[in-house]
Amino acid sequence: MDLREGLFIIDDLRNVTIRIGKVIEEDEWEPLGPTPKPHILDLRHWDKKLLERYEPFYAPMQDFCNLCTMGPCELSHNKEGACGIDLKTQKARLVVLACLIGASAHAAHARHLVHYLIEKFGPDHPIDLGSNVDIEAPNIRLVFGIRPKTIGDLEMVLDYVEQELVRVLHTTHTGQEESYLDYESKALHVGMLDHVAMEVADIAQIVAFNYPKGDPDAPLVDTGFGVLDLNKPVILIIGHNVLPARNIVDYLEEHGLEDEVEVAGLCCTAIDTTRYDPKAKIVGTLSFELRAIRSGIPDVVVTDEQCIRADTLRECAKMGIPVIATSEAAARGLPDRTHDNPDVIVEDLVSGRARGVLIRDPDKVGEVAVRTAIEIRKRRGKKEPFMSEEELKAEVQKCTGCARCVFSCPHNLRIDVAMQHAKKNGDFSKFKEIEPICIACGRCEQSCPRGIRIVDVIMKSSLDQLKSKTGKSRAGRGPIQDVEIRKVGQPIVMGTIPGVIAAIGCPNYPRAREELGQIIEEFLKRRYIVVTSGCHAMDLGMYKDKDGKSLYEKYPGAFDAGCLVNVGSCVANSHISGAAIKIAAIFAQRSLRANYAEIADYILNRVGAVGLAWGAYSQKAASIATGFNRLGIPAVVGPHSAKYRRAYIGKYWKREKWWVYDVKTRRKVYVEPCPDALLVCAETKEEAIVQLARLCIRPADTYLGRQIKLTHYIELSLKYLGCLPDDWHLYVRSEADLPVKMRDQLLKILEDEHGWKIDWKNKKIIEGPIRQYDAGFNPTLVEEVYEKYTGEKIVGSE
Repeated sequence: MDLREGLFIIDDLRNVTIRIGKVIEEDEWEPLGPTPKPHILDLRHWDKKLLERYEPFYAPMQDFCNLCTMGPCELSHNKEGACGIDLKTQKARLVVLACLIGASAHAAHARHLVHYLIEKFGPDHPIDLGSNVDIEAPNIRLVFGIRPKTIGDLEMVLDYVEQELVRVLHTTHTGQEESYLDYESKALHVGMLDHVAMEVADIAQIVAFNYPKGDPDAPLVDTGFGVLDLNKPVILIIGHNVLPARNIVDYLEEHGLEDEVEVAGLCCTAIDTTRYDPKAKIVGTLSFELRAIRSGIPDVVVTDEQCIRADTLRECAKMGIPVIATSEAAARGLPDRTHDNPDVIVEDLVSGRARGVLIRDPDKVGEVAVRTAIEIRKRRGKKEPFMSEEELKAEVQKCTGCARCVFSCPHNLRIDVAMQHAKKNGDFSKFKEIEPICIACGRCEQSCPRGIRIVDVIMKSSLDQLKSKTGKSRAGRGPIQDVEIRKVGQPIVMGTIPGVIAAIGCPNYPRAREELGQIIEEFLKRRYIVVTSGCHAMDLGMYKDKDGKSLYEKYPGAFDAGCLVNVGSCVANSHISGAAIKIAAIFAQRSLRANYAEIADYILNRVGAVGLAWGAYSQKAASIATGFNRLGIPAVVGPHSAKYRRAYIGKYWKREKWWVYDVKTRRKVYVEPCPDALLVCAETKEEAIVQLARLCIRPADTYLGRQIKLTHYIELSLKYLGCLPDDWHLYVRSEADLPVKMRDQLLKILEDEHGWKIDWKNKKIIEGPIRQYDAGFNPTLVEEVYEKYTGEKIVGSE
């Protein structure tokens, strides 16, 4: 029974009104756990355990606070601000604010989707993710404590998320929290909420728009700057909310125009549009946005929300491209034409009387965008190249070699050297070396005293190279099937599948985009499971081998060893955290419902999963990673991510921090320091590869699993760093853990360099490993902890 909110009047009573809210009556599918709809402090005890082991490390950035009018306050050298806040606490507060911005973006996105879908399909539209997905919403079950059955059920989940976000935001006001650890706990709380909000958003659009439902053979879609048919009108859609794009596709199909107009996207809207219509095309990530606009390729640009350049309207106006804004989050100063006649809007855009409009009705956007693109192409014809050869030469002649562009570039690219080569020798090849690394942010142009169109120069000089960036991505498949978890749950937990690598994040890479593909293919060849989403998923589609095949064409799309899984857009990251949660539920038979701490503890100690955000730049990336961290999943981030200000790094030499309770023996046992970090920056591709392998190691690995993981860790270190890892011995529990091919050599090193005692006759380790039971263990305490999290007594404890 499901009664929606309504007003009921009882005729027999005068002036009596009974208001009945939403009542959900459902079967007792699972006992309710200890933390349904956790309040801001309800999981603080779990956060404390994480933060005691993985101490926050703050980067030396912005050592002052200017959030109130008593500032700015200098906080370095143990100083305090006017309100009494210290530097650590201020940095932790900024981390909370970044996570709040990111989680709020996803929550608002989810709210917009759910509101629209309820209007279109009704609140009783069922949530059905296919016959192979029984645990449809692992994050919602784990945190909120319900099993959602309809889109309407998702509304109250969002009510909770929004309420908690406001509570955390309240704590960032001046004169509130004074503990940096409590701020970190709040950041972890926000990260958890983000995964719930993302899950709401993606489930809603999957069931309403009939996206792939865990299909490992989802269609391959065209990806890259060079995939567009320029003989057709081009509609370029930028952002993260699929509603306008979906209605553009519908309008084309309803009017038989689907083969007459190119629909292409940038950022996550591109991914979600191809989930709806595989004929749509992915141009690329945020780093291609300025390039795409300045190329003059689009006939009309449609923007929705998130990760869209704040100068989109100005840049489009320079190229004569009309803009249709569709979101309250990015109205771009445009007049609201939502209720105007479409004929009038189209004529205003085509004639140039309006350089852009705001239309908040996604259905109307479909008609206006299509008609505008077709009419513009008819009237204007094919556009001239954005820059001629003469203009290119004239631009480089302006350069004085001042190098301001180099110092303003996020990567310090030697644009000045490329300019001088072109200016003196007519050699533009240096720009081709720059192009794969350049993210086309335009900061170089802002600093150039001569006003050189540097982005255009780079693009024109390497246009053939840019157009060759084509490939195939697999459409986002959405959730991981329960049957897949049943197959791989045991080998993941035992360690015989060496790990799950989750490539998620933005395109602010430290070097060339190709590095991401090189990292991922290394692990695919070693039969790790690789899952991906968002910008990383798109860039992997453009990474090709010598035969021209992308990774999606070379590796299957199942959630299995040696496979590459694209779950979808940013909000589909919830399926990656959901897969880890499902392993605990399906393989380990742990209760999910409102049982967060136990499940997170299980994942931390048993599930060898680690995230890779090689180009993270946004606040959403910060909140997504922090949500994974609370769940016990580490993340490796690129060097630019030091600007997030905080890492979670364990200190392996603090032996007292590395212990677990052994349920079988009822004893406290010291374990290997693994994973040894929850959030850590890597400076280079090589370092990242080695970090990822190490962070897949877990205390509960079987001997065979540990042997496999150590083999990969040591081999990768030798291959990419040229030496054995300096900490490999910390992960050895017995001789059975050692790689077979190197066993004798490693035993010798353990004896000679680390003082371990070896029985050479039997090739056994007699003394040395750190794993041992605590002499001062308290069996009563162990039983109390076990009962608290499981509701059961340890067998034989009486």
